[in-house]
Amino acid sequence: MAAPTLQTSAYAGREFLAVIGDEDSVTGLLLAGIGHVTAPPDSQKNFLVVEPRTDNATIESAFDKFTRERKDIAILLINQHVADRIRHRVDNYTDAFPALLEIPSKDHPYDPEKDSVLKRVRQVFGE
Repeated sequence: MAAPTLQTSAYAGREFLAVIGDEDSVTGLLLAGIGHVTAPPDSQKNFLVVEPRTDNATIESAFDKFTRERKDIAILLINQHVADRIRHRVDNYTDAFPALLEIPSKDHPYDPEKDSVLKRVRQVFGE
């Protein structure tokens, strides 16, 4: 067996998806089996349901928790219209883990011009 490298240690222990999205998106992903709650006493969930009345500070807090604090999250899915509310955080996020993917929702179609990952890919290829 090969010795662990820096690359493999970056994602070691990252086994869960997290989602920040509207009720329909989060419910669908939970029904697909991504739901997880950490052991007590903190019992942290790996999802945030964003409603129109949810303030941006709550969304930013969940984003920071999933990207900085939780070392068990491999991929963070976020509805693109929710990402727009914290676009400054999303566009400045450059870490490889957890991977950040913007997804469409039932009521808000995907717009590739807003996607932070595609923007970076275009920069790399000089488009």
